[in-house]
Amino acid sequence: MPQFDYPCPDCRATNSLHDVDCRFEGTPWPAVEKAYVDVVARLTAGPVSADDLESNVHGDWDNLHRAALQRLERDGRVSEANGVLRLLTAEEFREEVSEPTAEPMKTIYRRGSVPGCHDNAVFAMIAWYEMVGLSWSETREKVVSWLEESGTWSRGGFEEATPAQLVDSKRHVYEAGYGWKEKAQSAKRVIDRHH
Repeated sequence: MPQFDYPCPDCRATNSLHDVDCRFEGTPWPAVEKAYVDVVARLTAGPVSADDLESNVHGDWDNLHRAALQRLERDGRVSEANGVLRLLTAEEFREEVSEPTAEPMKTIYRRGSVPGCHDNAVFAMIAWYEMVGLSWSETREKVVSWLEESGTWSRGGFEEATPAQLVDSKRHVYEAGYGWKEKAQSAKRVIDRHH
C-alpha cells in the first residue's frame, strides 16, 4: 500500500485506509497533497494574512485547503498571530512539539506511564515524535527525559537497566514509522484508571 508524505487533514492517515468517520474518505491523494503544497508553498515565501493565503493558492480555496491549514496549525507547523500566518522554523517546531498538548498524548506525557501500560506508552511516545518529524537522536533524548521526569521510570516494571536502554530497544518503532494513536489511547485508558 502506498504511503504519502502528508497526512489526511482529518484522520491523519498516510495511506488509503481512513478512519471510519473521516470526512475525506475517498478524496484522491493527489488532491490532499496539493492542498498541503498550496498552503506550504505560499507560507514558505513568508508570513501572510489568512485572506491573502486563500486568494493566492493555485486553483480554488476549498474545504480541503482549509482542513490542511488547520492540521498544520494543530500540529504546530504554522502559527497565527494578529491574523498573520507563519511557517515555523525547524527549531521553533521542535520546541513547539516537545510537549504534546492534545489527547491522548497529553495525558501520557504529563502523568507518565504506570505498570500495565508501559509498552504502549513508550511505543506511543516514540511513534508520536517520529510522526511530528523529530530525528531518532531527538526522539531518543525526548523519550529518555520523559521517562525520568514524568516518574515513569521510578515506578518500575522494566526489564532494561536504564531508560536509554529501554528507548534503544524500541528503535524499530521509530524506523518502521508505526502510528501512535491506538497505543496512546490504550495507555491513556490504563493511566486514567490508575489515577
